[in-house]
Formats: sequence, C-alpha cells, structure tokens
Amino acid sequence: MITMAEATHMHAVILAGGKGVRLRPYTTALPKPLVPIGDDHAVLEIVLHQLSACGFTSVTLAINHLGPLIKAFVGDGSRWGLHVDYTEERVPLSTVGPLFALRDRLPEHFVVMNGDVLTDLDFADLLHTHTLSGGALTVATAARSVGIEFGVLDLHDGRIVGFTEKPTFRYRVSMGVYGMSRRTLAPYPDGLPLGFDQLVLDLLARDEQPTSYDFTGYWVDIGQPEDYDEANRNFAELRPILLRHRQEEKV
Repeated sequence: MITMAEATHMHAVILAGGKGVRLRPYTTALPKPLVPIGDDHAVLEIVLHQLSACGFTSVTLAINHLGPLIKAFVGDGSRWGLHVDYTEERVPLSTVGPLFALRDRLPEHFVVMNGDVLTDLDFADLLHTHTLSGGALTVATAARSVGIEFGVLDLHDGRIVGFTEKPTFRYRVSMGVYGMSRRTLAPYPDGLPLGFDQLVLDLLARDEQPTSYDFTGYWVDIGQPEDYDEANRNFAELRPILLRHRQEEKV
C-alpha cells in the first residue's frame, strides 16, 4: 500500500495530444480522450476518476490536437479532487518527448499513461512498485495471444524440419501505462521527439533493464474502432469494474 507521505506526491502525466487517426471518424470533432464510453462518460473522465480514487493528487495533461476542448472539459481538475495543469506541444513530440519540458515540474517518481486506455489497473500500486524497484522505468504489461492463420514451417538448409498448423503465440505487451523516475529524462534535451519504444531501446543499451508490472485484469486500448465499439457495447458490464470506487461511494 502507498503510505500517506507518498500519497501527497502521487502525480500522473496523461498523453492526450494525438490526432486519433486510427479512430476516425469518431475523432474528427473530438480528441480521442474525450470520445464517449457508454451514455454518460468520456474516456478521460473515467481515467481522472480512477486516478483520484487511487490517491493521486495532481495530473499533467500533454495536449496538442483539439487541446482547447480538453482544457474546457477538464478545467483545473477540481471536480475530481485533482490539481490539473497542462503542457502543449507546438510540434509532435511522440510519447516521451512531451515529458522533457516538464522535468522540473515532476516529482521524483510518477505515472505516465496514454489517454486512450481503459483498464482497472491499480495506478497507485504500479507507482509504489516502481518506486520500490529503484529502476528507471516500469512497464505495465498484459498477456495477449496472436493467432497465425497459416501453417507455419520450420526450415533448415532448405528443408522442412517441422510444421505447426495455425499456431497461437502468446506475448506480454505494453499497456501504455508506465511508472517512471525523473532521472530517466535527464539524458534528453527539451524539444526532442522520442517514443517509448526508443526509450526502452536506449535503456537496454545502457544496461538499465525496465521492470515489468504484470497485470491480469481488464485492459483495452480504444485506438482501434473495433476495440472502441466493443468497449461501448460492453460498458454496462464494464461500469462496475472501471468505476468501482464510484459505486462504493454510493453505498
């Protein structure tokens, strides 16, 4: 559990500046974090509620595309019991680049997440686990299976030495939610476009292996129309999972 001293410094950065190209036409008029889920909620609203319920006190929103709409919707964050501030990209900086200009405003350890993630992950436990690890980066991971719709051949010297009909491969994948330490940002100049993929490769090259936070609960990236549509169809069942703290408050 997070101690009271840690809870007073629990901060998250939400990356909400993307154009949501894969989710068009839904994102033609709305930034991706504001697309509706169910009848009453935007994705970002759910995330901010969850962070507040986990004990976070402050959030920085990295905005760009349709950023004024996000500012108008979120405001100062007080309706979630949060202090929300903003950083605005003048040019696209990918997923890590927006953090470089923030480094003096960030606590020693914090959470970074994409603004299009729906999950019941305990963000406080992720941050606590990362802090205890002493590492530069902790990646929340989920299990995913990928099926191959063909027979797969094992080849050696031009001969088939093995055969598997339509195999399924299982991987752990990044959920787009991270625990990070401020020192991780130190080697990079402000204004440098950098993605999490390159950051991980840089850390591996420096022999600083990131930590995996293995998660088994609900997670979906709504960046794909089919995933977004499925989340909407299932929201009646998902509501108690994603907004369980709100349900408890009503009891």
